[in-house]
Amino acid sequence: MTGPLVLGIETSCDETSAAVLDGENRILGHVILSQDVHRVFGGVVPELAARAHLQKIDAVVDAALDEAGCTLRDIDVFGVTAGPGLIGALLVGVCWTKAAAFALGRPVVGVHHMEGHLFAPSLEDPGAEPPFVGLLVSGGHTLLLYARAWGEYTLLGQTRDDAAGEAFDKVAKLLQLPYPGGPEIQRAALSGDPARHRLPRPMLRSDQRPGQDDYFDFSFSGLKTAVVDLVGRLGREGVLEMERDHVAAAFQDAAVDVLVSKTLRAVEETGCSRVLLGGGVSANLRLREEMARRLGPDGVVLRASPRLSLDNGAMIARAARFRFDLGEIAPLDLTAAASMPFPGMTHTSDSTVALA
Repeated sequence: MTGPLVLGIETSCDETSAAVLDGENRILGHVILSQDVHRVFGGVVPELAARAHLQKIDAVVDAALDEAGCTLRDIDVFGVTAGPGLIGALLVGVCWTKAAAFALGRPVVGVHHMEGHLFAPSLEDPGAEPPFVGLLVSGGHTLLLYARAWGEYTLLGQTRDDAAGEAFDKVAKLLQLPYPGGPEIQRAALSGDPARHRLPRPMLRSDQRPGQDDYFDFSFSGLKTAVVDLVGRLGREGVLEMERDHVAAAFQDAAVDVLVSKTLRAVEETGCSRVLLGGGVSANLRLREEMARRLGPDGVVLRASPRLSLDNGAMIARAARFRFDLGEIAPLDLTAAASMPFPGMTHTSDSTVALA
């Protein structure tokens, strides 16, 4: 094995994950344990998530180390998601990592969860490097950014209310589909006709122009409300069950249209036709296919496999290595933060972002 070895720990929501990367960023061991208990409630219950992390983190780390063929003493750098996320869940990972690293005299790197998602595709594709337009879509976040280089990001747009992944989960619950909702919506939509029910494309208008506040921003609350109204009407008419797949297809079509259209605006403004998809919603097949189709033959879509699109320790280890190489070592009083600034992110009031 080449070194140094990095152990990445992820506990920001409902996946307990650990991964070991070698000095060439190859995954030596990787375990992701999803929490099925939340299916009973149709969404993540923060207290149950934190408890499950606490119960399983030792076994998850041990399994990742066994797969990598090493022990905890062989680890040179410890990386952990410090935020954003559910505070109780985050604290389990941060406290465990600090304790282990302190006992062994090793450095700790606190990682921003969404920067981890940016690095995920590079674990499988060496060409997944900046510059690129990044679309990060997950259960808690929707961000559109431009990356000139690793660690140099410009925020173009973000959701003003619900995240895309949250909207998928809520619509799935309305349609009485299991949790998590994203895969279930995609599965149901395969049998549906998206044109059967026309749903709005919030904050996406033909009269919007670069420089306007909502040109790159997202909103999914209005789309979710439109589905609530549609489901209510179909239920009163007694036809919801036979229309369920069509509603799923219409919702997915509307959400994907907004995500792709906003991203293509960023491509046009930056002049960069390389698009990186990150976060759990980036595993949606319709999103990937539509992004590639509308980018055209000159565009490039950078993405991780479905496994690495979800929350995972490997992406945290990769981001930790990058930050460690910059000399960024967390102090002993590192703590978790439910809201955490994106490192290296600058904001722009106008929508023109020049290529470096």
